Amino acid sequence: MAKAGSSMENNIQCELAEQGSPIVPSLIKYISSNEVAGFDTSDSQCPSPSPMESGATSPGGRSDQPLVIHHQRMQSVSMPLTSDEVIQPQNTKRVFFSGETVLIDGISSSSKGAAKPPHPSKCYSQPMAKDFVFPKARNGGSYSNHPGIKAFRDKRFDSFKTWSGGLERQLSILRGKSPKHPAHDPCSSFRNPDKNVPVDRYFDALEGPELETLRASEETVLPQDRKWPFLLRFPVSSFGICLGVSSQAILWKTVATSPSTEFLHISLKVNLILWFIAIALVATVFTIYILKFILYFEAVRREYYHPIRVNFFFAPWIALLFLALGVPPSVAKNLHHSLWYCLMVPVFCLELKIYGQWMSGGQRRLSKVANPSNHLSVVGNFVGALLGASMGLKEGPIFFFAIGLAHYIVLFVTLYQRLPTNETLPKELHPVFFLFVAAPSVASMAWAKIQGSFDYGSRIAYFIAMFLYFSLAVRINFFRGFKFSLAWWAYTFPMTGAAIATIRYSNQVPTIETKALCVILGLISTLTVTALFVSTILHAFVFQDLFPNDLAIAISDIKRKPHKKWFHLRHGSYDSKEIEHYLKFVNSDQVDIEASTTTQPSNFLDNSLPV
Repeated sequence: MAKAGSSMENNIQCELAEQGSPIVPSLIKYISSNEVAGFDTSDSQCPSPSPMESGATSPGGRSDQPLVIHHQRMQSVSMPLTSDEVIQPQNTKRVFFSGETVLIDGISSSSKGAAKPPHPSKCYSQPMAKDFVFPKARNGGSYSNHPGIKAFRDKRFDSFKTWSGGLERQLSILRGKSPKHPAHDPCSSFRNPDKNVPVDRYFDALEGPELETLRASEETVLPQDRKWPFLLRFPVSSFGICLGVSSQAILWKTVATSPSTEFLHISLKVNLILWFIAIALVATVFTIYILKFILYFEAVRREYYHPIRVNFFFAPWIALLFLALGVPPSVAKNLHHSLWYCLMVPVFCLELKIYGQWMSGGQRRLSKVANPSNHLSVVGNFVGALLGASMGLKEGPIFFFAIGLAHYIVLFVTLYQRLPTNETLPKELHPVFFLFVAAPSVASMAWAKIQGSFDYGSRIAYFIAMFLYFSLAVRINFFRGFKFSLAWWAYTFPMTGAAIATIRYSNQVPTIETKALCVILGLISTLTVTALFVSTILHAFVFQDLFPNDLAIAISDIKRKPHKKWFHLRHGSYDSKEIEHYLKFVNSDQVDIEASTTTQPSNFLDNSLPV
């Protein structure tokens, strides 16, 4: 029994010795220390085991020392190749993972039998240095024409572009290629290129007297999380700068040539310099807005259909009329009559549209859209009459003077009484009130030119302008405490017009008081224009906040669905009516909390629960 037990123990020890510590295959040792040859490189970067090393490290060998190969791994990025660019490796050894595989002279053998060779690989990856870049990109070049980069271009402004890909599609059709249909844009549902934004959408989506503030419940077509392109942010109201500077050229021409201001000894060179500055400014603003018209026609169209912005489309033509009035004598003494007709035809066409809407009613009726900026649509008649009378015309100036006088009376009464439908102007737009002075002051000069003297009709208009001027000037607090904006240029040409009318009046009534008034009003208007011009340059180029995103033109043409009321009470209940009554008083200009919380016995009895 003892011999049997000892033999059994020997057998167990032998089995344990055979299965005790398994030998690590040489292939795994090699993989752990280096790359597999021919796997991640076109040229073997690391030495492969020789047949002698393979035999030394094979299971049949006596040596148990691991094979150590010193190497340095290169940082690389694997780039897949196409089937045409496959690099066929040469003198590479294939590895078979079937049991304990040993490579001997390129022939695989296994203790468990040879396995079938794998299918030949079709492509190999090539190493590329980590910091490798294209030479063009290293030198700061751009890849705007690359199709992969074009796919990531911001397309949210395409709805306002003039072509929006339509030109490319037309060219593709002409070349005989089928046009590519763009992917569905979620913003495309906000804009129908064949449909104008209805006027009621401007009143529903915007608020404020100028209809420039977006309501909190509305969304815009253009993104609000970034600054828009400059042309989209350039409004038509920028022509107000041209009105202010060009009117200064008229003022200093009048000062230099009037008998009542001869004691100042002002040279016509001042008029010449200001006139050339006005020419450069008008040309710059015209060029920018024409580019906007060409590249972003949808934005211009939305400004044209805006019930308030449409009045500023008179400003470019009024600025050109000012330039014709302020032309220096050294440049031209007599202007051709055709110039007056060319400038007044666009004004007449705009008046047919604006005045027709005022008279026909609807959402664009005067009581709905009345605003001090409507004076721009009236001032053009008087400026045109003044220029025509200066050229020697008779019937045309009287025609436009009559149209301007009739509509100015209606507009003056509408704005003066401030109907309940009109909102109070915010502080930022208080300078626009000076537009009340522009029409009567220019009308007095136009009628004096038509009649040939500053008669009683001209004096009546002049005195009205002076009263409005002084009634605004004494209210100093009315024009303090607000930020700079383009609306400040509304100070300029009405004040300049009042100064010029005072000089014309002092020619008929040459007294010390009138001459002193000429100097005071002229200095005030000049200093105002100078201060505004410097402020405009600073805000445009230094602070870069002169042209913010113009949200007034980015409203959607689809009305948003109304949300349910937040209090979720049954319709017609007493609590619902009480809350609505409270919110109505809170949102009004005169906050009366006590009146809003006053109970109404009749409503309470009607909605009380039965006993």
